[in-house]
Amino acid sequence: MEDIEQLDKARERIIETIAQNIHLYGLTPSAGRLYGMMFFHREPLTLDEMKEELGMSKTSMSTSVRALSDLKMVERVWKKGVRKDLYQVEEDWYQSFIDLFSTKWKGAVSVHKTAIKKSLAELKNLISDEQTSTDVIELAREDIKKLEYIYTYYEWLERVVESFENHEIFDLVPKRIE
Repeated sequence: MEDIEQLDKARERIIETIAQNIHLYGLTPSAGRLYGMMFFHREPLTLDEMKEELGMSKTSMSTSVRALSDLKMVERVWKKGVRKDLYQVEEDWYQSFIDLFSTKWKGAVSVHKTAIKKSLAELKNLISDEQTSTDVIELAREDIKKLEYIYTYYEWLERVVESFENHEIFDLVPKRIE
């Protein structure tokens, strides 16, 4: 009996650590506990089985599973003879991170580049307007330099995201698969 207690203790430590850090993925600690619990299960689980194991409400469980599924950390699977939906952890943590990182940063880069382009156009129009004072023109030119700098940053960030999506990142930082 002591062996199983040690096993449970080791697993619980990891589950709680996942729960503490899952906010990095934009998820709640309860979703982290669910993910951690599912990680240690050999077989896919139904929502009822998850609810029973964690003591969460079915609504909370369903919300957490949906959030994990949206991030491609959990997937629905089919099993012959089972009528309820079954879920299991996506085993490729590298791809899960890439999916999350790419989705979040692609959106942010797009929003920033659009805003920068719009502001650059407005500033350039301001500079070319004969009515604009020399003080404002000077400030606008400084702002243009700053915006051009951050635009190049977002172009670089776009290339970083691409290196994750096409797995070139693994040429720079290889996976350790043991």
